[in-house]
Amino acid sequence: MDNNYLWWRDGIIYQIYPRSFADGNGDGIGDLDGITARLDYLQDLGVDAIWLSPVYPSPDVDFGYDISNYLDIDPKFGSLDSFDYLVAQAHERGLRVIMDLVLNHTSDQHPWFIESRKSRDNPFRDYYLWRDPKPNGDPPNNWLSCFGGGGWEHDPVTGQMYFHMFTKEQPDVNWRNPAVRQYMLDVFKFWLDRGVDGFRLDVFNAYYKAEGLPDNPVGSFSLAPLSVRPFDRMQHLYDIDQPEMIPLLNDIRALLDSYPQTYAVGETFLGGPEKAARYCGEGKLHAAFNFEFTRSPWWARAFYQSIERWEKALPDGAWPNYVLNNHDLPRSATRYARGEDDERLKVAAALLLTLRGTPFLYYGEEIGMRDIRLTRDQVKDPAGQRYWPLFKGRDGCRSPMQWSAAPNAGFAFPGVEPWLPVHPNYKTRNVMAQQADPDSLLNWYKRLVAARKAHPALRTGMFLPVTYGTRFVFSYLRQLEGETLLVALNFSGRRQQLVLGRELAGRSWELLLSNKRSSMAPVKGSLIPLEPNEALILTA
Repeated sequence: MDNNYLWWRDGIIYQIYPRSFADGNGDGIGDLDGITARLDYLQDLGVDAIWLSPVYPSPDVDFGYDISNYLDIDPKFGSLDSFDYLVAQAHERGLRVIMDLVLNHTSDQHPWFIESRKSRDNPFRDYYLWRDPKPNGDPPNNWLSCFGGGGWEHDPVTGQMYFHMFTKEQPDVNWRNPAVRQYMLDVFKFWLDRGVDGFRLDVFNAYYKAEGLPDNPVGSFSLAPLSVRPFDRMQHLYDIDQPEMIPLLNDIRALLDSYPQTYAVGETFLGGPEKAARYCGEGKLHAAFNFEFTRSPWWARAFYQSIERWEKALPDGAWPNYVLNNHDLPRSATRYARGEDDERLKVAAALLLTLRGTPFLYYGEEIGMRDIRLTRDQVKDPAGQRYWPLFKGRDGCRSPMQWSAAPNAGFAFPGVEPWLPVHPNYKTRNVMAQQADPDSLLNWYKRLVAARKAHPALRTGMFLPVTYGTRFVFSYLRQLEGETLLVALNFSGRRQQLVLGRELAGRSWELLLSNKRSSMAPVKGSLIPLEPNEALILTA
């Protein structure tokens, strides 16, 4: 192993949606014991860390993103003892553990909020954003909920209203209250002391709201005039991205740096590369998600342009990351693949795992899981329930992991009804079937991961684009002192030619990896033929 290997920079992070990964106790909901039982699979896959979506106690209005206790584990997932065992077993296998922290809001069942709503002079009143309605009964300002409707909920007990960026059961906390701020920092320390290696921060740039809570400007053709949500037609000047975030990130980073090799990545709410980059670097977050990459259409130039913008936006010393899937997005297999054909997904995997930056995988991505289709009465996601059928929610990408052709895809015991339906294709698309097939998507992922681990240039080398102005071919060098690799990706279902410039054409290129061929003669010339949907990696 490279002595300079840094797990969060050079490694691969695998996101687990715990409800859907593996059911260890037979109740149809995934849990910590189920995850622990599958750690050998993750070790064999070659990932370096697992990120757990929230496992804290929650009424599950938003399935774990409404937290009622930051310092415990929800009984449906296990206990603090089972969590400690998971961390210990993960560490034994060289796997780091990242937790999801949702600190912008709590559940309305959190003890703080229960106390807060009792009276206007309750000691916890200022832990949330309570305001009087206007004299005519209108909300204090025009802020909206991103899950639909107004952002202010009237409380009949005290006659005031509280703000919620998400559902009304998720009241936003008041980060300007010093007690709230300190408590949240102590939450980091609580889990770090239990051996957690890092955190993913949910909608972190929404923590602070502007003093005085002024109205946001509304209406601009450049924003989202045709959006389903009025929320998207608002300029969010005062409810997110306040300057107080920077001193807070300084304090979070100082705390993290007091523990060895810890990490924090933020979910940048309502932002592209420039906004995400603003929060990365020395004294801030190690990384922040830029979701522009996930919105790229299936052509080479679009992916390159997204990469170029991200690289240019990042400050010196900041490290990029790339993601194609998560718990909020339609799966890349649903967005890009045609039917059950995985050829495009192999190209996407090669792109993700050979770029300069930390790759994030989402459970089931490695076997090409597709979104499930649900009827209206099956939808559990509150956003889907609100906007059906214009938006059918996020349940589609959260279906149970497909381990085998056994009943319930091996996710849950036979005869147990999983919390969401298993995709009908599970009998042929599952881990066991793909492990046995040398040409499967799963085994392609393993080969890419192994190549990444074996070649430092694929982890920390320079990224130098070669061919990027076309719709179909995207190629680039990954280069480190003593090692040069050429990655060529054909986004077309037809044969294409990669044309090399004079300097590169003068080298002798040899095959390292391809999803279309097992051998090829060394290339000496300016043309390299690419098979349809080929991902080709060459060494010089």
